[in-house]
Amino acid sequence: MCGVCGCGTEHQHEHGVGHQHADGVAGHTHAPGLSQARMVKIEQDIFAENNRYAAQNRRYFNAQGMLALNLVSSPGSGKTSLLTATIALLQDSLALAVIEGDQQTSLDAERIRATGVPAVQINTGKGCHLDAHRVGHSLDSLPAQPGSIVFIENVGNLVCPAGFDLGEAHKVVILSVTEGEDKPLKYPDMFYAADLMLLNKIDLLAHLDFDVQKCLNYARQVNPRLKVLMVSAKTGQGLDAWANWLRAELALQAISYA
Repeated sequence: MCGVCGCGTEHQHEHGVGHQHADGVAGHTHAPGLSQARMVKIEQDIFAENNRYAAQNRRYFNAQGMLALNLVSSPGSGKTSLLTATIALLQDSLALAVIEGDQQTSLDAERIRATGVPAVQINTGKGCHLDAHRVGHSLDSLPAQPGSIVFIENVGNLVCPAGFDLGEAHKVVILSVTEGEDKPLKYPDMFYAADLMLLNKIDLLAHLDFDVQKCLNYARQVNPRLKVLMVSAKTGQGLDAWANWLRAELALQAISYA
């Protein structure tokens, strides 16, 4: 269950010791038969359990020298198109792998596999986000090489994924210029949780009444440390800078600290 909106999930795998489900229990607003204190306790337990699995995932990624990125956005931002364009740019020089999250279908994973890059699909059913437990299980079947960049394409949703650590090195939020410049103010938790924002579909700016500077001001009002790259998956504009960011972060991931 999502501790943010209360959506249900439909796990269909074997569970480890200590895993607790709260499927079917409502979130933080209304739940017949549950007190507010009980609901708060359930939320705390869900986040604590998720964080435990996220820590396991992070240890795995670090041990393998992998850079794991949690790609988050609203539906229709162009995440998958941006991902396939990124793969085309990097797959000859870097090892890549993808974990795809959607409520239903494996269409996005099939698009990724068509590029030759390994991908696994996680279908969340009624769930509105990926969680660390599911991501951890998916690693068992993902043939990712040590030193890979692992892209985790989350379910399209600018609310709930903000609160769930998957063990990633960074959350990267993708915002398209067709969505309006006020999204950072409307969904501040997501933009605060992210380290990088990709402002996508900038090839459409000439046709839209979208104020780029206002969007950047809103984003940095929410998160002053947020880095921003302007990109277009369609024309390739800005993708070299995105690729340089990925290479630099992967190099940092390979450093072993005392």
